[in-house]
Parts: sequence; C-alpha cells; structure tokens
Amino acid sequence: MSLKIPRNPMPTQDAKERIKNFNEVALGYTKETAIYEARRCLQCKRPLCMQGCPVEVDIPEFIAEVAKGEFDKAIEIIKTKNSLPAVCGRVCPQENQCEKYCILGKKDEPVAIGRLERFVADWEAEQVAKEVERKKSTGKKVAVIGAGPAGLTCAGDLAKLGHEVTVFEALHTPGGVLMYGIPEFRLPKEVVRREIEYIEKLGVKFENNSVIGKIYTVDELLEQEGFDAVFIGTGAGLPYFMGIPGENLNGVYSANEFLTRTNLMCAYDFPNSCTPIKVGKKIAVIGAGNVAMDAARTALRLGAEESYIIYRRSRNEMPARHEEIEHAEEEGVEFMLLTSPVEFKGDENGNVKSMVCIRYKLGEPDASGRKKPVPIEGSEFEIEVDNVVMAIGQGPNPLVPSSTPGLELTKWGNIVANEETGQTSKKGVFAGGDIVTGAATVILAMGAGKKAAKAIHEYLTEC
Repeated sequence: MSLKIPRNPMPTQDAKERIKNFNEVALGYTKETAIYEARRCLQCKRPLCMQGCPVEVDIPEFIAEVAKGEFDKAIEIIKTKNSLPAVCGRVCPQENQCEKYCILGKKDEPVAIGRLERFVADWEAEQVAKEVERKKSTGKKVAVIGAGPAGLTCAGDLAKLGHEVTVFEALHTPGGVLMYGIPEFRLPKEVVRREIEYIEKLGVKFENNSVIGKIYTVDELLEQEGFDAVFIGTGAGLPYFMGIPGENLNGVYSANEFLTRTNLMCAYDFPNSCTPIKVGKKIAVIGAGNVAMDAARTALRLGAEESYIIYRRSRNEMPARHEEIEHAEEEGVEFMLLTSPVEFKGDENGNVKSMVCIRYKLGEPDASGRKKPVPIEGSEFEIEVDNVVMAIGQGPNPLVPSSTPGLELTKWGNIVANEETGQTSKKGVFAGGDIVTGAATVILAMGAGKKAAKAIHEYLTEC
C-alpha cells in the first residue's frame, strides 16, 4: 500500500502574493494529509533513515504514531531527542539527511519526514500546554556561550539530565542564526520563541546582552563564577568579503548585516520599527547558498524590482537547498551564473551604482569536488545596481577564542574540538557547531550540541 501512495506536496502561498509579505511561504500539512503521508512509511526492520539524523530522532516510531493519529505520542518521541522540532521541520536539509536514506526513495519519492516533524510540532503548539517535568538537580553548573542551534540543543539536553544550565547570549534575544539569519517567511520568529520557551521550562536560564570575552572570560566562568563546565557555541558570525575595489561603498552589505537588520531588528516593518534599511530597484546578491537565497528573496519583499543571484559556478554546483532555489525562481529572482564581480563603482556621494563582472567557464574539480571556475579573458561587462549583498560565507567570531588562553585553534580561527565529544584543548571546555566546523547547517550544529551534552554529562559525573 505504501508504494502506491504518492508523496504529498507541501501547500504554499502563491508566489505573486508572497513576495508582497513576510508571512511563511510553506503552509504545513493538515491532519488528514499528515496521516496519509505517514502511511507511506514502510516501517523497515532496518530503518536507514535514522542514520541520516544528526540528533538521533526515532523516525519510524514517531511516524507510526502519526499514521495512527496519535500526535501526542509522536511529539513525545521526537522530544526525547530533539528540543527544536518545529525548527528542524522547517529548515533542515532532509533531502540530504534522513530522507536521503529512506528505502521508499529507492523506487519512489521518500517519505516527507521533515514535513511530518513540522506538523507534529505545530500540532502540539495548538494544544493546552503541558507541564514540563524537571529532573532533580545534580548540583552541577554548566555555562553555554551562544544561544544558537548548537547552544540551545546542548543546554536542553543537559537540563534534561538534571544539570543547572545558564546560556549567555550576546544579542538581546536568544536564537542565534534562527533569529537573525533565517527570514520570517522561512522560519517565523514566533516558532523560534516557542521552542526557546520549552527549553526555559526545562530549567535553562538565559542571560541576554552578555558578551563573553568582555563581561567574563571562559576562565572566569570556571574559576570565579562556579561553573563546572563550559560549552562554546558562538557560531560563524564574521562575514567574508572578496577584497575587490568598491566593497566599502554605501549600499554594499554583508549578508549578516542585511539579514540581521531585516529579521532581528524588523527593518521590514520600518517605520513601525526603529531600524531602516535601504533597498533600491536593483539588488545583486553574490553567492548561491541558502543565505544568498534568503537575501535575494528578502530584497523582493523589501521592494526591489529586480533581484539577482550572481554565482561563479553553474546551477549544478549551487550549495543551496533545491527547495530554496525553486522558491526563489518562482518569486522572480534572476540567476546570473558563471559570473562574478571584479569591481563595484560608486557615484559622487559614495553610493554603489554599478558592478563590473567577468564570465567564467568550468574547469577541472578543485579541493571541494566541484568544477573550478576559470575566468574568461576579455569577458568583462557592467551592470547597474542600487545595492549589493555579499553572501559568500562567514568565519568564526574571534572574541571568545582570542580571550581564552590555551584554547587550540585552526589556522582559520576555528576551535579545535573532538568530533564525537566536543572536548577542546582546555579541561572542562567543550565546543560545537559553526565555531568548530565553519559555516554549516542548523541540524549539524544541533548534532554537535547533542554530542557535547552527552560528553559534558560524562565529564561531570566523573568529577
């Protein structure tokens, strides 16, 4: 029966309407659709889908409960492993993880695992809130630096084990990239707040506006503030630039600034919010990852008439999720492939007015496994732009590493940590997520937070 049921599509806002608002694009499954989709699951004796889940959710078990309409049991199963299911159901690249290994996908489309996880999490939010049981305190205290996906996951798992956890967040609200990076139309901030409230109910304390490296160092947290262990999950918030002429012109943004202003500081609601953002008629976004797609789609919603993705490789090499690329195309984002800027030009007032680009062809694969872009001599051309967003990646925030003597770093400034435990070169100090790996996905950061929580628990138990 499962093989005969086609995969259920995700209902979405119409593209012509959604570029006029910041409401969520994907509308979610109904109860009936969720049950129907769950019945596609083959309930394999050897569920390979689980090997693709960094946070180890028992996928067949929760799907079996959805198929029976037992949504309360389904969310209970998910939350034993995952404290952020509504987030994961929306932004995780399931096609490269759990769904990639789905047996049904060998002959047909895989079960929509992420969509089912999202449905169950959203269903729970509509019910009367249940009391969250707190574990008896172990008396051990852990400081978590950074309230992004890695920090939130680590904090939630440690609280479930009975440890007293305080999360120190530099910004005025927790969530990290979930709040400042991913747009409202892809991940509503109310959903993030809901997930954080659950972690608070587990007993986790949040200290916002707390910049570790300034108010305390890691050593001071351990030696003066009474913490028994520290987890560093400060992410990759340092934007990269190309180092070409004109990058300092007005109207050239890093993706970090562009999206933080829009998402966390609500520039899309100016003047009702106090943060403005300038977006002209033509905007170019350099890069082709999920962040680039977010910026290009955000620009249209902020009033840009033309939004371009400028990428030096071909469509096949784009690192963004297929769904995000498709949504961008549906909304009118234009793709200029095998193209890259070499200079930005400004007017007499220092505002960017145009960009000189060069065309590329693809050569042999480079170290990343993708075909290396080779510039075509004499192919330069110029296009008018009112704004540019640089979305070519970001590096580790240097504040915590630079203020922590004895913490081993890579040549790029990332923290060296054991892949399975998060243990760093300093006793009692663990790290995970983008500060260790460089910019990656939300779910991989969560997986690192989960592994570190387990290792921290073992470390505290031995102390």
